[in-house]
Amino acid sequence: MGKPADRPEGEDPVTTSSRTWTALLATVLVVGVLMRIHNLLHYPVLWGFDAPENWAYIQHLLESWRLPAPDEGWATSHPPLFYYLAAGLVRLLGRPDPAVAVQAVRLIGSAAGLATVALGVALVRNARPHDRLRMTLAAGSLLFLPAQILMSAMLSEELLAACFASCAIFGCAWTLSRAEASSRVGLEPLAIGVAAGLATLTKLSGVIVIGAIVAAYAVDGLRRGALRAAAGRVILVSLAACLVAGWFYAHNWLSYGYLYPQDLPLHRIMQTMPPGERHAADYFSLPAATWTDPQLLNPDLLRSVWGSTYATVWFDGHRHFLPREDLATRRAGTALLLLALLPTAAFAVGLGRGVRRWIREPGGPDGPLLLLVGLSLLGYVAFTWHNPWFATLKGTYLLGISVPFAFYASEALASWLRAGRLRGALVAVPLVALVVGVSALFSFGLVVEKSELPGLVWRSDLRLRSPIP
Repeated sequence: MGKPADRPEGEDPVTTSSRTWTALLATVLVVGVLMRIHNLLHYPVLWGFDAPENWAYIQHLLESWRLPAPDEGWATSHPPLFYYLAAGLVRLLGRPDPAVAVQAVRLIGSAAGLATVALGVALVRNARPHDRLRMTLAAGSLLFLPAQILMSAMLSEELLAACFASCAIFGCAWTLSRAEASSRVGLEPLAIGVAAGLATLTKLSGVIVIGAIVAAYAVDGLRRGALRAAAGRVILVSLAACLVAGWFYAHNWLSYGYLYPQDLPLHRIMQTMPPGERHAADYFSLPAATWTDPQLLNPDLLRSVWGSTYATVWFDGHRHFLPREDLATRRAGTALLLLALLPTAAFAVGLGRGVRRWIREPGGPDGPLLLLVGLSLLGYVAFTWHNPWFATLKGTYLLGISVPFAFYASEALASWLRAGRLRGALVAVPLVALVVGVSALFSFGLVVEKSELPGLVWRSDLRLRSPIP
């Protein structure tokens, strides 16, 4: 018997045919896209986080392109890019019926979410071009992430901001992965800066990706002894980002005396939400209610920052998609959140491997990815500390780290699946169960019906009213 042909580096050793993984990747993509189409068609048009208020901002722009004052409406304090794009789309469509217009605008977020998935897969392909198993895992880790699915159905800027941030961090990781990165400064940093600026013009959290990219280029230049090239990249990225987004924050400063509004009288109702204060212990508690009763008003979960965040990354902790009091749904949530420990652990393990690689030698994608994750988590801690209300604990605020999540979780999961038939099965079975469970629960109304209004009832005298019947 002849010697088997050598496999290309990174080729999946357990597959019988590359077509198998290609077909599986295509199936994962088709199912993920069909879920989003189903939700766009069936999720009520103005349900979701701040959807009526976001639509009110868009309606203002349909009447006038004037940039409103931060306190003119609930959402008018936000950076304006998403709202102007939405209003432009509605005008382009000839101002259809409002319900149709909202559905069209929600396509922006859904398409942005799918683009982020593509970036996660592309980064894995750049690092391991023959590893179709890992590409499939990277795609599935985002396509079947409940936080991403929920936002794909809602009228929100969240996924658009995450997409721009992902474009910027992908570009930075890609440039640092090339051998000539240490000595040459091309036009890529300008494009990266534009993407980071667009993220910041969509959501303030975009400044985090700017900081991560600047730090990644600076550290890489120091380690390689290529300070001039690093300085050139830092200047180009910063200049492009400031030109794209800086005007909005400068306008706020010159017109209202602050870069970004905080605690406007219009938002005072937020300050009546529980718990109302934050303690250091809130960042170290992880109660059993995270799994047994994953809704954020549970007394044990109310103060747990990371428990609440976990319940909103892998489930509907705010109950905008699923019924509040349904026992079967709660039990399904328990199952999903237990199964989700596997990809969450894989992400942590992958991060650890990335840290070791980055310490050993410069170059590669790890620097910007790790810096983005670290700065994003620090930013989230600072934000939740200064805004101590249950409504601000949302895993969706961390969607900016989607590409690092796909990259690192897929790395660990792929290695575990290849660790032998038995160990591979112990990983594959819960992953398949997680995908099936997410697909069933988060295809709106397909298996679980939600009849009450969205959200948790934290004050009995509040009633949700929608501008669109």
